[in-house]
Amino acid sequence: MALKGTSDALKDHFFSTMSARAVEMMKEDIDALGPVRIKEVEAAQQQIIAIIRQLEAEGVITMKGTVGEQYVV
Repeated sequence: MALKGTSDALKDHFFSTMSARAVEMMKEDIDALGPVRIKEVEAAQQQIIAIIRQLEAEGVITMKGTVGEQYVV
């Protein structure tokens, strides 16, 4: 639901990180939702932002990186 009503550029950014099959399934899910209230979309987006901030605070992910940084996993 969070991608519904977003720009094609933003959708393409998300889809570029996914497999072709996952993109196909996501697009089918978006189409199957039908009309969704903007308020619901914005609430879903805020939930995603909250989760991202929590994961960043826990050190699970990092949203800000320095060009040239290298990590060993």
